[in-house]
Amino acid sequence: MNDEKKWGAVNLQDMDIAASEDYSGEKLQFAVFCIENVAVRLHVDASVIYDAFTKQSDILDGYIIPCYDALHTQGKDYIVNDLVDLMTEKGVSI
Repeated sequence: MNDEKKWGAVNLQDMDIAASEDYSGEKLQFAVFCIENVAVRLHVDASVIYDAFTKQSDILDGYIIPCYDALHTQGKDYIVNDLVDLMTEKGVSI
């Protein structure tokens, strides 16, 4: 079973951010990458992480997108570890 079927992919049509002018194609793809990979790491559906990053915290709009230029140059493990640590710092529960 591949990860997409097991964990569920983020549906861009369901994401409010898709219509935001702050999200270029690259930033949007990176946001989805972050959400999906954190979801895989935490063994939850991507929609749970999207809600955690947007409703329980400002991780998406306050960290991932503003820090895109620096973050996207890092490896997947670094990014996922960083985001999981940030979730812990902000008291985000899954």
